[in-house]
Order: sequence, then structure tokens, then C-alpha cells
Amino acid sequence: MTLTEPAPSRLWSPERRWPTTGILLLVTLLAFEAMGVGTAMPTMVRELEGEALYAWPFLANLAASVIATVFSGRLSDRRGPKPAVLIGVVLFLAGLVVAGLAETMAVLLAGRVLQGFGAGFLIVAIYVVIAVAYPEDARPAVFGALSAAWVVPSLVGPAVAGWATEHLTWRLVFLAIVPLVLIGIVLLIPVLKKLPPHAETPPQRKYLPLAAVAVGLGVAGLSWSLQHRTWWMLVVALLLLAPALRILLPKGTLIARRGLPVTILARGLLAGTFFAVEGFIPLTLSVVHGYSPLEAGIPLTLSALGWAGASMWASRHPEIERHTLVRTGFLFVATGVAAVTLIAPTWGPAFLTPVLWAVAGAGMGMATSSVGVLMMAASPEADRGFNSAALQISDMLFSATMIGLGGVLVVATAPTAGVVVLNLSMAALAVVGAVLTGPRMRATLKA
Repeated sequence: MTLTEPAPSRLWSPERRWPTTGILLLVTLLAFEAMGVGTAMPTMVRELEGEALYAWPFLANLAASVIATVFSGRLSDRRGPKPAVLIGVVLFLAGLVVAGLAETMAVLLAGRVLQGFGAGFLIVAIYVVIAVAYPEDARPAVFGALSAAWVVPSLVGPAVAGWATEHLTWRLVFLAIVPLVLIGIVLLIPVLKKLPPHAETPPQRKYLPLAAVAVGLGVAGLSWSLQHRTWWMLVVALLLLAPALRILLPKGTLIARRGLPVTILARGLLAGTFFAVEGFIPLTLSVVHGYSPLEAGIPLTLSALGWAGASMWASRHPEIERHTLVRTGFLFVATGVAAVTLIAPTWGPAFLTPVLWAVAGAGMGMATSSVGVLMMAASPEADRGFNSAALQISDMLFSATMIGLGGVLVVATAPTAGVVVLNLSMAALAVVGAVLTGPRMRATLKA
């Protein structure tokens, strides 16, 4: 059920203009906060005398976000997305204020947990709002814009946060966002009021709250154990994740069953292969080729531009089947990931890195937005929240796993050898993603 009939303007017709602006503003702010915190964190922990706890603000936020996605999905399926949006905004705002005013590491951690809960509630609920408030023919444009909204802050977020931290105060990384979040929710209020009554009853799922907590702790533990090579924690994380994922992912996701399961899996494979390699590109350029930090960051900027540009291009071509774009995106990612392997040796053509990594970014842009469209097309009203949460869990699980494995490889071997093995492995995995997707995703489309 939709609020409006299809119109020539997919996003900016009068009845959609303000909700579209509100959705994109909120998502951009979520992404900006995530990007900016990493830049400001060294100054935060030094001022709060919490150097020994440096990793915990990230891990606490990650665990809270994973848990909240599950609860947001369940609430959205039972009551519609409006309560989840409002809860998410309140928690995220509270987290920004608490972290921005923190005088101790304990308070900062509390703020980061609240931010994680708020972000998790919001992103899943926003997916459901899109499904309810926009007709199916408009969703490619919405998800394309949403994908670009995640990427744009990566261009300016670290620089703005760094400037504010150096010249003003790190607290602005949190507090300056507060009024903008309020504007975003004000813009969304009209569409929230117009949402139709939620009548569908979601399927009964046992142990969902317990599974939510288990997967949140498991993903955070997995990330920590791989980064710090704490093998007993890795075992604990896997023991938590194995039963929880059977509850929180559509049946057959991890074995790439046709239709919705392989669609959910595709999101994780895309995120894992791309971000595992991206994390080591600046390191390689700096250590092997002697690039400055600014020069080493240029490929990431070009990749973000490629991502945003490709997602917007895909949104303007609804005549191209989304599963075709997903397969093509995987092939672009595989090409870019394999090609940047050439920069690992000292003789490698490092000057080509921005172009090569822009190819991988373009693949992510056309594929990730298309995965969102396919997921929503496959989701009955009673399962939109559950499946949106599963998409986020897949993304975070594979990202944490692949980035962690990349760190193990690079630390355990010579940096060049580790990067070569990592890149070629991720390129092969992206090819596997291309083989598994494509026409096998056609079953996700509703009749």
C-alpha cells in the first residue's frame, strides 16, 4: 500500500519533496557522525584519559547498532515504522548530547551506545517508510539517493571533523548534528502522520530478542578478536553467532538460496570484499610508495565519487533489471579489487590507484542500491522490517569479518604479501558473488 500514485517525478514531486529531503538528511547525518568520529577519536580519548579503551567506543556502538536493527525490524513489522523512527531519533539525539558533553570515558561510551541504538532503529525504519510511502517504480530512485547519501559524508566528514577538532572542539562532532537531526525529523513528520494503519501480523519468531543480543555481541567480539588476534574470543563470538544468525537471517542465506536469501547474502559479500581492501589502500600507498596522508586518501575520495555517481545513474535507468545491475556491480568490484593488487609491490603503478578504485566504487554504487530495491520487492508487508534488519546484519557481519581477516593477513606476513593475498582473495569472492546473483535473484520479484 502506498501513499501516492506513481508520478513522473520519482523523488521531488510536491507530495514527496519534504519526506525525501528528511530521509536523505537523516541518513547523511548518520553517515557523517560515523565518519567524523574516527577522525576525532584520538583527541577524545586523550582528553578523557581513556587511551587504554580506544577501541571500545567503536565496538560498543557496533554492538548496539546490530541489536537495535533487529528490534526496529520487529517493531516495524508489528506496529509500522512510525514508532521505530521516533524511538530511533530520541535515542540518537540523546547519544549525541551525552557524548558531546562527556567528561569521562564511561559517559562517552554510554553516548556511543545510545547513538548505536538510535542509528540501528532509524536505518531499518527508514527502509520500511520507503516501502510504504513510495510506489514500487520510485524505489530505485530512492535507494539510489540513499546510497549516495551514505557516501557523500565520506568526502567531507573526516576533513570537517578534523578541522573542528583541531581548531574548535571535538564535541562539535556530536553537538553540531543535533539541530540538523531535529530538522530531518520535522520534515518527516507529515509523511509519518499519513502512513496507513498497520494491519499485517508478522510471523511468530521464537527467541528473537535473545538472538538480537547474541548477534550484537558476536559481531563486536568477532571484530575485536580478529583485530587483536584473541582466539578464545573468536570462538566465543562464533558460538554466539551460529545459532543467532539462523533466527535473524532468512532461511538459506548463508548457502545462497535463490531469491531473497541470496539477495541478503549479496549485501554482505559486497560490503565485505570492498571495505576489506579499501582499509589497506592508504597503508599500502604510505608504507610502500611513500605517499603523504593526503595523497594516500585521494583514491578513497575518487571511489566515493564513483559510488555516488553510479548509484544515481542506476536510479535514472529503471528499465535495466536490478539483478543485472547487482551482477555488473560485483564484476566492477572484482575488477577494481584485483587491479589494485598491482600497487602492492614497490614497482607497482601507484599513480593508477585513484582510477582503479573508482571502478570498484562504481560497482558498489550500482549494486548496493539495487540490492535494497530487490529486497523490498521480495518482502511482504509483514516482513519488511525483518528483512531490512537482515540486510543490515549481513552488511555488518561480513564487513567485520573481512576487515578483521585482512588485518590478520597483513600483520602475520610481510605487508606486501599480505595485501596481495587479501586483494586476490576478495576479488575471487566478488566473482563468486557475481556467479551467485544475476538471474538467481529474479525470484525476489513479486508477481
